[in-house]
Amino acid sequence: MAGKQAAAAAQRILGAMPDWGHAIAQLNAVVAERMGVTLSDLDCLDALNKHGPATASTLARFVDLTSGSVSRMIDRLDAAGCIKRVQDPHDRRKVLIEPTADGLERVRSYYASLAACTLDDLAEFTEAELAVVQRFIDKARESTNAELTRLRKASSIRPGNKKDSAR
Repeated sequence: MAGKQAAAAAQRILGAMPDWGHAIAQLNAVVAERMGVTLSDLDCLDALNKHGPATASTLARFVDLTSGSVSRMIDRLDAAGCIKRVQDPHDRRKVLIEPTADGLERVRSYYASLAACTLDDLAEFTEAELAVVQRFIDKARESTNAELTRLRKASSIRPGNKKDSAR
């Protein structure tokens, strides 16, 4: 019976995940709109916050954009006051993109309430339960990234191609 109960619980979690993903996507869209940037721009700020200053080509890899798209993204983020261009201290020929303190603070301010609520929610769990939650998040992220990679590599899926061979 425990196997059936565990399978049913797993199905409930699997069924709840799209709603959570949609809510996060909608929140990110509202934040991007209020900041006057795009969702990719928010991804860029997140990458800069995690990894520090980066070249345009490195940012393109982080957010999976073409060089032309990354140039426009950098221009938008610069116009919004979220990044600045600085000389690479190790190679004066290179320009690094770094987040501004104001840009990062603006992003943080939009997510502060959710972060506080999430910390309150997590306070209800034991340390052992939190370890299980973290393990699930790590495994779900790995699976999602693997699926994203698989779909990107699928040769029959191209922009504008109506054929869906994801199955």
